[in-house]
Amino acid sequence: MKTLITLGIFLTFSSFIAKDRLNGLGFLAGTWKTENKENYESWKVINDSLLEGNGYKMKGGQKVVTEYFSIKAGSGKIVYQARVPDQNNGKTIDFELNKSLKNKYSFENLSHDFPKKVQYTKLNDTTIFVEVLGANDKGFSYKMMKRK
Repeated sequence: MKTLITLGIFLTFSSFIAKDRLNGLGFLAGTWKTENKENYESWKVINDSLLEGNGYKMKGGQKVVTEYFSIKAGSGKIVYQARVPDQNNGKTIDFELNKSLKNKYSFENLSHDFPKKVQYTKLNDTTIFVEVLGANDKGFSYKMMKRK
């Protein structure tokens, strides 16, 4: 009986650690639509330390992928990686999570030209607010609603 209790405590603790590796970002899983536009983000949980997704537009009923991204947990940090095929010579750009902010997830790469920050704020279970910011925190923002 003692072994079962110990095993139960271990599994519960292990589950808690695994869920926290991505710092609560699992809520992004699913498809999100930009308010008043045919722009989308689709995210999938790959495992306890990796989310992958893409950004796309719908044109003439066809899905056109405009960006590929991932969020990876490892080595004590969480990194958002973005690759836009026709920018930065097709290279992936890394943005590290600023863990000091508590009300939003701010992925930052202050040495990149634009954006320097990509920020996600969970407003509720079906709405997020996204900010894409450059120098002096100037850029653009939009709301996205969860589709599925």
